[in-house]
Amino acid sequence: MDALAVFCVFAVVFTDVIEGSGVLPDGPLTAAVGGTVSLNTKLTPTATPLLVVAWTFIVNSEEKPIITSTTVNKTEPPYEGRITLFIQTGSLELRNLALNDSGDYRVSIITDGGDQITGTTTLKTLVPVSDVKLMVSSTDLVEFNSTARLSCSSSGSSLSFLWLNGSSEVTVSDRVQLTDGGATLSIVGVTRYDHASFACRVSNAVSEGTSDPEHLTVSFGPDDIHLKVSPLQQYIAEGSNVVLSCTAASRPLALFSWALDGELLSYIGPDLSLVNIQESQSGKYSCHAFNGRTLRHKTSQPLSINVLKNISGGSIVASTSQPIEGMAVNLTCDAAGSIFTREWMKSGSALVLDDHMALHDEGRVLSFRDVRRSDSGPYSCRISNPINMEDVSYGMAINYGPEAVQISGPREINVKQTLTLTCSATSVPSATYTWTRRNQSEIHNTSTFVKNNVDISDSGSYVCIASNNITGVNVSAEHRLAVTEKNSSLCSAGCIAGIVIASLVICAAAAGAGYYIYNKQKQSTNRTSRNISTRTERERQDITAESKNEELNYADLNFFHTKDGQTVQSVPQNNSAVYAEIRVNSKPTAASSPPSYNVHMQRIKRRAPQPFDTNEVQV
Repeated sequence: MDALAVFCVFAVVFTDVIEGSGVLPDGPLTAAVGGTVSLNTKLTPTATPLLVVAWTFIVNSEEKPIITSTTVNKTEPPYEGRITLFIQTGSLELRNLALNDSGDYRVSIITDGGDQITGTTTLKTLVPVSDVKLMVSSTDLVEFNSTARLSCSSSGSSLSFLWLNGSSEVTVSDRVQLTDGGATLSIVGVTRYDHASFACRVSNAVSEGTSDPEHLTVSFGPDDIHLKVSPLQQYIAEGSNVVLSCTAASRPLALFSWALDGELLSYIGPDLSLVNIQESQSGKYSCHAFNGRTLRHKTSQPLSINVLKNISGGSIVASTSQPIEGMAVNLTCDAAGSIFTREWMKSGSALVLDDHMALHDEGRVLSFRDVRRSDSGPYSCRISNPINMEDVSYGMAINYGPEAVQISGPREINVKQTLTLTCSATSVPSATYTWTRRNQSEIHNTSTFVKNNVDISDSGSYVCIASNNITGVNVSAEHRLAVTEKNSSLCSAGCIAGIVIASLVICAAAAGAGYYIYNKQKQSTNRTSRNISTRTERERQDITAESKNEELNYADLNFFHTKDGQTVQSVPQNNSAVYAEIRVNSKPTAASSPPSYNVHMQRIKRRAPQPFDTNEVQV
């Protein structure tokens, strides 16, 4: 059966068949001329080939056979060698497409089950974009005076045009126009912001291409002219180097000329350097900018330069290099040149005078009646006039001390342990330290004294002497140490019971003694000092016995007096330490028997320490 006969059979068979919905994809399908397109059905591939598949091309409502497949395939001559039929799904692939392949395509299918299916889709073939070119009427433009015209050309079909300014899309505005279907771009009255690279992008449904960029050069200016001076000062010191700089917005770069008080100078260029400037060069300077492309020019506002003498060689000199607390000190601020003002500062802030400070000689001399440690710190003096200023500085350290000498360390320690005593004092400069044992020579000369494996013989007083070589003051402190041999064994139950019983006995004895002393005190209210001189031999024996149980200790004597409403400590003359003896009972009276009345009265007659006034001696 030839193709025409098969086609006639299909025409009869499908006369009453409704076209299958969604058998072919919705059109139109697009493909490039010379390319390939697949007209795929949406049928699921079958295990056996379809009974009949027929593809036709519809032109002016007339169907022309492409391929018919029954037991054999019949391909029409225009499609031989450039189509492929997939018999399991009825899909068709067309290759080497031409423009006249555009149109409607229909497939008619009979499945092995006898189902009759038909579908139609549209194919549009396009010539790919190629040979995209950009042409510009002129690339050398003047701001506000010129109009730029750019034309884009390309091969291809169904073309669309897009204009790019750098990477940004160009849009239509009052100055920007698109004509010839977007192929021509016109910019009326170009501005400096149109100074950029332009390109056109051409596209259709199957391809696109972009032209090489064209750069528009837009000349403008000069405008926005500025004149600057460095250094920026109302007055310039004679001998300084001064640079005047002139800038202007301009393309191409403007040419600059200079004038002083309206008279043209011979120098040409954006920077005018005045080296080792002299007073005769004072005046009003201005610069003139000119653009040779736009033929426009601009003159800056004048800038005044005033050249005067300057200050140099400033310094602060102290009346002494090692001030000691309480000493009178003067700081003198001076310099060469014309001095208008002097401003004193301390630690970077304006100096605040108090009752022991004063300024003399128009601020030249800062006087301290009696310097204090709080006066230590960095001082600076700013010497200034309309020409320049100079900051000079001086660091003043007030020497004082040592004072507040302290010894830290244990008061009691076991034998064979390590003893560490640390001595500290407030002093500027830092104090030096010397350690001694009472009535012995120096044993150490740093702030920390260390003794390993102490024994009983190391008990006693340790003296630390802090010295300041500048103030000449020596101050000492004493530390009492007891080295003991302690039994570390725990107390037995019998021991604990004995301690409890002894405590009860002591409490009872103390109560009886208290009652006895109370009655005796009532009877002895009017006694005079003769009671002390007429003590019995028994009383003296009691006192002697008690003295045997006392231990001799020493303490510093510190003298205090009142000065300026405050209590201050006086240092003994010749810087020697003064000590007082203090006897302490090292063997307490047995707890089982209360002290005798005479012993008790001897104790209570000793005056307890009292608060001292500013003229008393503290022990």
